[in-house]
Amino acid sequence: MATVVLEAKQRESIGTGSARADRRAGLVPCVVYGDNQPSENICIAKDLLSRYAYKSNFFSTVFEINGIGKKGQKFVAKQAQIHPVTDQVMHVDFMRVGKGSRVTVRVPVVFTNENASPGLKLGGVLNVLAHEIDVVCDPEKIPEHIEIDLTGFEFHHTVHSNTVKLPEGVSLPVNAKAVTIATVVAPTIMKSDAPAAEATAEPSAEAGA
Repeated sequence: MATVVLEAKQRESIGTGSARADRRAGLVPCVVYGDNQPSENICIAKDLLSRYAYKSNFFSTVFEINGIGKKGQKFVAKQAQIHPVTDQVMHVDFMRVGKGSRVTVRVPVVFTNENASPGLKLGGVLNVLAHEIDVVCDPEKIPEHIEIDLTGFEFHHTVHSNTVKLPEGVSLPVNAKAVTIATVVAPTIMKSDAPAAEATAEPSAEAGA
């Protein structure tokens, strides 16, 4: 996965009043931490950050943040605060990831071969309960998504996180509870393979004697 570069600057002051002033100026207050280094308070242009914050792979993207610390440092987003009414990004926590480290990230899941699922072909519905799962891997090998092959899925077939085939070098977090990702739900009315019956003939327009 390619690294995304963000431009940032140090925040001159912190606190609620300062954060509001930054947001009025079109900036998003953020914090960076981790890799045995002190945390830093920064801000990033809202328009720039918003290009990525609403994407499904935001938490599995590796960022390089310029304007702070050593050039070339890598980060992953760990938490984002979104305004409940305006949906604007209010705050983001970024974690530094050192070379050779393994990080826990949230990766979106995608479903393939829906046409090869007998349950879906008969009118079933794929009920998705988790659109992303947590995985552990090297920051340089974070997958863009985890594929789940629906081939052979019958009614009531359920897929759990601990049964998903993961890419090489990617694993589930230690002691992580199995998460139900999706299940094929049977329809209330079964789809028939037989051709529809022909429409009944119109009644004769002739009046009876």
